[in-house]
Amino acid sequence: MFPFVSVAYAQSAGEASSQSPFFQFIPLVLILGVFWFLIIRPQRKKQKEHVHMVDSLRKGDKVVTNGGIFGTIIKVGDERVTLEIASKVQIHLERQQVARMDNKVAQSKEDKDDDDVEEKRS
Repeated sequence: MFPFVSVAYAQSAGEASSQSPFFQFIPLVLILGVFWFLIIRPQRKKQKEHVHMVDSLRKGDKVVTNGGIFGTIIKVGDERVTLEIASKVQIHLERQQVARMDNKVAQSKEDKDDDDVEEKRS
């Protein structure tokens, strides 16, 4: 009557899975390992670097805030820093809101420090 419909047969109830529970958990362990090395571990490293950077802030450092404001630190407190973002324009913000050091200024500052060390040796 219906030439394109095939007859479906029920499968017999075969044996239960012959794999041991150890082999069933291997994919789960592999997935957790991938998450650890690709997500958790790099995030912890980045967080540790940020905490180290925030702890090492000092007067005169040029920084960028999380909001994208560039400024120079003029006062460092336990929980807050004061930034000068323009002539006679100062803002207070939490230390954790400092996103990074201004790379161009930090690199030139390191070069200057290296030159000073070499001059003292001479």
